[in-house]
Amino acid sequence: MGSATKWLSRAVHNLRSFAYAGQGERPKIGVALGGGFARGIAHVGVLRVLEMHEIPVDFVAGTSVGALVAAAYAGGTSLAEMERRGAETHFRDFGRWTLSRMGMASNERLDEFLHKFTPAKNFDELKVPLSIVATDLMAGEPVYFTSGEIGPALRASCAYPGLFLPVRYEGRILVDGFLTETVPAPAVRKMGAEVVISVHLEPGLLASGPRNTIEVISRSFSIIQMAAMQPWRAASDVLIEPNVHHILWDEFAKTPQLVEAGEAAALAALPAIKAALAHWQARASRTQWLTQVRGSQ
Repeated sequence: MGSATKWLSRAVHNLRSFAYAGQGERPKIGVALGGGFARGIAHVGVLRVLEMHEIPVDFVAGTSVGALVAAAYAGGTSLAEMERRGAETHFRDFGRWTLSRMGMASNERLDEFLHKFTPAKNFDELKVPLSIVATDLMAGEPVYFTSGEIGPALRASCAYPGLFLPVRYEGRILVDGFLTETVPAPAVRKMGAEVVISVHLEPGLLASGPRNTIEVISRSFSIIQMAAMQPWRAASDVLIEPNVHHILWDEFAKTPQLVEAGEAAALAALPAIKAALAHWQARASRTQWLTQVRGSQ
């Protein structure tokens, strides 16, 4: 076994010992899954590593495709099933081309697509608390869905501007959550997460000119986001960034590579997760000690 592998094994062992061997109360852990079309399959690899190393997920939040993965996970779908369906996915499974001034396609099929993963229709039927982030097109602010029907929230979060029609729901005109929270770290923090693990998916690179309008829109938004402030980073304790920048928005056939990229990035982040948990425990212990001291005075 190489030195790097030995070091990683020790780090994983220490992480397990810290969090699960009676060393005190553990923090509430939240996972925030960002958008990225087909690149979102990398989330499956990240979640698999968290499961393998017994890192619990108390809350999960998702933006765009991250919302789909988060909803499936919260509904109890196995990661193996997610990977299998990811490899079989095509645009027609969730999108239907249409003629409209507001977009080129409808994503109403997402309701049916989600039900291939979970029978849950409402947030209160899920096994893990879930937040789905969309953007209010008129107010220019994030909208957090944590109750009610999952379907409308998911379609709104995935309504990529210019491609999919906006979703009108509860008096709002809603579009993709990535406009306001590329990675929904603030959303999972609002749910009560004390340690937030964020997964950010870099946009695909265009080795040649764009093939279609979708790639023009996608690359344009990516450029805007790279230049803009990203407050979600400040709300994250651990940032995982799978190496998926070379995979384009519709390359679902590259599911094995995407899952592997997610696994590799999550494994590399284990020491950072350990450090975040240790920092939380140290802070909690100090707070408890100060409380006891003040109470004895």
